Amino acid sequence: MPEPVLSQTPTIEDFTGRVVFITGAGSGQGRATALAFARKGASVIGFDLDHCLPYPAYVTDEADALTSLGTEIEQLGGHFLAATGDVRDAQALQAAVDAGLDRFGRIDVLFNNAGVGSYATAEELTEDQWDAVLDINLKGAWLAARAIIPTFIAQGSGAIINNSSIAGLRGFPRLSHYAASKWGLVGLTKSWAIELAPHGVRVLSIHPTGVNSAFNDGLAAQEGSTPREIAERSAGNLLPVPWIEVDDVAELVVFLASDRARFITGSQVTVDAGLLTA
Repeated sequence: MPEPVLSQTPTIEDFTGRVVFITGAGSGQGRATALAFARKGASVIGFDLDHCLPYPAYVTDEADALTSLGTEIEQLGGHFLAATGDVRDAQALQAAVDAGLDRFGRIDVLFNNAGVGSYATAEELTEDQWDAVLDINLKGAWLAARAIIPTFIAQGSGAIINNSSIAGLRGFPRLSHYAASKWGLVGLTKSWAIELAPHGVRVLSIHPTGVNSAFNDGLAAQEGSTPREIAERSAGNLLPVPWIEVDDVAELVVFLASDRARFITGSQVTVDAGLLTA
């Protein structure tokens, strides 16, 4: 087993020569994070859908979005590999990891970002709806990690950041399936942190409040409302904002993946505008 590779001194957030794998990279938080890493010198493997989902209906084909993301990253002078597939498809994830290793020779960061949600009370949910949310948000994160962890172990280094939610630290009405999946990510984070620490691999979960992204758009469409109204009704943020921006999440992920956070692992990191303070 190789010796864990632990930085001796904190450095600036310079990811030159490092490679980041992001699920749900075509839009929202995933896209913003891909661009943030590229600006710091990282090469990016972006994984997202090439088809629409029947549930939740707001989740659309992101293949063109990956193409445009690649163009933006290349304009920044970076390198990008687009990989299409569903995070519930273990073969598609493994193929993306293999392609990334063939192209770049290594992977240093996994951002488990792909996730969906919609409103329904426990008795209204169908089994198919429950399974879709749990399989995408929770099983998909495990499948992506399972495909990449052997590389991290072989390298003696790596970081996994699981995108949970404030709903992974408290309950929300009509979001029990979503909350269950996001609480599950906390369990994965803590367990993987214990398993992988001897190999120099760090694992964290982040917990944003409402984010100005397609998720709010999807909830608003279901309610016949506007995204801002949805955010203002549901947020309860202490700071006077209805939501945070995708770039707020991206900057947190970049920091946590950097050498400056080299001794942070197993933690739940909130970017919640104070919502969970009370």
